[in-house]
Amino acid sequence: AALLAACAPRVEPAGPVIATPALLPEQDTLLAADGARLKLRHRAPPEGVAPRAVILALHGFNDHSGNFLIDGFDRLAEGGVVTYAYDQRGFGASPGRTLWPGAESMAADAAEALRLLRARHPDLPLYLMGESMGAAVAVLAATGQPLPVDGILLMAPAFWSRAEVGPVATGAFWLLAHTLPALAFPPSAGNITASDNLDALRRFGRDPLTIKDTRIDAAWGLFGLMDRATQSLAGCCAAPTLVLQGAQDRVVPPEVTRAALSRMRPEARLARYPDGFHLLLRDGVKEQVADDILAWIGNPRAPLPSGADRVGEAWLNRPAPALIAAAPAP
Repeated sequence: AALLAACAPRVEPAGPVIATPALLPEQDTLLAADGARLKLRHRAPPEGVAPRAVILALHGFNDHSGNFLIDGFDRLAEGGVVTYAYDQRGFGASPGRTLWPGAESMAADAAEALRLLRARHPDLPLYLMGESMGAAVAVLAATGQPLPVDGILLMAPAFWSRAEVGPVATGAFWLLAHTLPALAFPPSAGNITASDNLDALRRFGRDPLTIKDTRIDAAWGLFGLMDRATQSLAGCCAAPTLVLQGAQDRVVPPEVTRAALSRMRPEARLARYPDGFHLLLRDGVKEQVADDILAWIGNPRAPLPSGADRVGEAWLNRPAPALIAAAPAP
């Protein structure tokens, strides 16, 4: 039994309720119901710029909120957006670093943070934004319960179901996760470029809070989250939703995203950037992306200034090529 337990994927979920959740920006802390202190960061508009909206931003896999908020968020702040972001459990400076916290705990943290932000900023529109893994967490948080949000932004969303990956690759992944769960592999193992912004990639590599070597069981946890988010799309996102995608994304290939989008409510809009990669608010197109977000916040039905919505609509209306299943790169 001990041997079997040692080979099981390790999950570090939230504990029992022992505290009243609180937003403590003066302490750089989001206090969760189980007493966990999640590292919180806050970006406000510059002096003289009136706040016009609030965004809760959820970072991607192996990233953290401090690194996520560099680059494109400056332009959002100049446009009057107040951004809050926290290190999700298992990442950055939050508890359980490198260990998978479980999809339910991550979604519950996001939902609680939104309720706290709504109470803190009752007169400003509130938006939920997620990048990659963060987008999958956002979908789960927005499924099955009403969220106090005016809109949802899903950037390079990690939507990838087990059915699309196929039983052979899924089975091989399961075997690794249940025999060598603590085995870690470097990000270069997939030989995939996440951005055309070399400075951002170098910064990720130097940052002591980003995770460089991924445990197999954490990657398996991410895979389960992606599958659950994909399966939940039909019941998600009652609020206006904008999906942002880079045509050059090799972390979550565009055709995988395309298959997932067919599950979403028809009102959801797609902004597709021909020169965008996976880290859209850090890529070379980051200013276009930020300007589109600001325009969409102003009017979620209006055309985007970059024309990425027209590109996205045209792409979705083209016949879809056959999707070749392949194991996802975390």
